[in-house]
Amino acid sequence: MNKLISALGIVITTLSAQSALAQSTYIHAGSLWDGSGADARQQVTLIVQDGRINAIENGYLQPGANDTLIDLSERTVLPGLIDLHVHIESETSPTQGLNRFTKNPADIAFDAAVNARKTLRAGFTTIRELGGSGVNIALRDAINQGKTEGPRIITVGKSLATTGGHADPTNGWRDDLMGHPGPGEGVINSAEDAREAVRQQYKNGADHIKITATGGVLSVAASGQNPQFMEDELEAVVATARDYGMHVAAHAHGKEGMLRAIRAGVHTIEHGTYMDEEVMAAMVEHGTWYIPTISAGKYVAEQAEIEGYYHPLVVPKAREIGPLIQGTFARAYEYGVNIAFGTDASVFPHATNAIEFQYMVEAGMPAREALLSATSVAAGVLGLENEIGTLKPGMSADLIAVDGDPLSDVTVLQQVDWVMKQGQVYD
Repeated sequence: MNKLISALGIVITTLSAQSALAQSTYIHAGSLWDGSGADARQQVTLIVQDGRINAIENGYLQPGANDTLIDLSERTVLPGLIDLHVHIESETSPTQGLNRFTKNPADIAFDAAVNARKTLRAGFTTIRELGGSGVNIALRDAINQGKTEGPRIITVGKSLATTGGHADPTNGWRDDLMGHPGPGEGVINSAEDAREAVRQQYKNGADHIKITATGGVLSVAASGQNPQFMEDELEAVVATARDYGMHVAAHAHGKEGMLRAIRAGVHTIEHGTYMDEEVMAAMVEHGTWYIPTISAGKYVAEQAEIEGYYHPLVVPKAREIGPLIQGTFARAYEYGVNIAFGTDASVFPHATNAIEFQYMVEAGMPAREALLSATSVAAGVLGLENEIGTLKPGMSADLIAVDGDPLSDVTVLQQVDWVMKQGQVYD
């Protein structure tokens, strides 16, 4: 018996060694843009092992007998894309308001899983989820555990708002249903509430915090731009978040709300529709990042012309605010504001995120900078620059491939046909 156990041990050890040898994947890239800002390299081999880039070599190296070869010699390979503003749990539709009363958490979870799969296969291997019901936390964990397909998710859980604010979950509800949501539901009305709400999101498992510093377009409320937090509330949110190693994203359209949020120390401003030079100067001074979401602005302006698509309170805001964001982006870029890539996917259909590149280039940003905003720059905003965003040895093997040259035509990113995330291929 002891001899049999010993022999089995030898066999298992041998099989384990062979399995380890078989884990190397050789990728022949016709063109490789690595996300660092350098020019693309031609005819290179990436060697991937255990979900990470092991080496990048000139020429087409041949794999060993136990290795896998992926031939992308006719394509451009670049880092997996990063979208810093996504709502993975839902997608635009005329029934979106009603869905809050007809869908159970399980329904939302299945919708989120479908949206996550589509997003990954569209080339976005990492997203920052900026507010839903909290199901997004469970989805993040399920993806990390290999239970379902999707991008790497960095999530805020539930957005924080004031009573009646853009992320108050009971806006537009009947009086007897409205109740009095508080910090546990992400609704705050004092500095004390703010601290409790941040700590609750941390307890729930959120990675970061989001606030709705001004009114918004799609909430059932009249104003899309009024400031909605007092300065002591904002300061309490940011200070508490920092204690827990979390940064704060601020949805903001109106000038005063942006200025208050910037002074309080938020990490990113989302949308930023009515920013002027005073706001831009404050963002540069404080090192605040701007996440434009041009795609969402354009889409809501178009849908507002379809009768019945949005609630009557939403329509005038969508018509007014939506068309302005691309122009704001152009002025902010010219001024020198720090810009990173984000789309607000869900306000428009998931998996079409890459149209944002086209709008950024139309507004004056060179294609190379637009690509950087969704790779190494976005990774830096998340504090993950040593994990994702560039292709070099030691980094996570998050790669995509496209036909054509995205540095000369960013629209090719709208047709991603090969995706690898952490060494696993999705196509």
